[in-house]
Amino acid sequence: MSLFGKSDGEDAGSGPSETFEQSQRAAQGPNPAPAQRSKGDDKVANIGESIVFKGDLSGQEDLVVEGTVEGRVELPDNQLTIGTKGRANAELNAKTILVVGRVTGNIRASERIEIQASGIVEGDVCAPRLVVAEGAVVNGSIEMGSSKKGLQAATTAPASPQPPERKAG
Repeated sequence: MSLFGKSDGEDAGSGPSETFEQSQRAAQGPNPAPAQRSKGDDKVANIGESIVFKGDLSGQEDLVVEGTVEGRVELPDNQLTIGTKGRANAELNAKTILVVGRVTGNIRASERIEIQASGIVEGDVCAPRLVVAEGAVVNGSIEMGSSKKGLQAATTAPASPQPPERKAG
């Protein structure tokens, strides 16, 4: 055995990086919804507690917000998570949205929105699937369906077709 408890045959460069990565994962704590991440790359961007972002935000990877976001967030093919300490004063649009913190603004997801027990949403919610945990707060309208056009067509279609009018002849 030599330095740092490694045998002489082990690569000294691989040990510290593994330990660093493990300590980084442990410091970040549990990820709010790892099983629900979008398929594809495992890229996840983080906005930390001390970060305040103002403006339009878009991307092609999952995003976890633990800080504050103001403006508009567009992640049409990815998951957006507003973490326990996260705050969003924004219009949110993503494939899936998980709210554990607080959102003020309208949220729209193409697949699913989940609002956990600690989540608060002050705005309209639109998604084909919606999960609201007991204790969660939603102050706004809820619209469910595959698309807004589909919902409008379904609500404006007559209940039964009208027979054609006959002309007296």
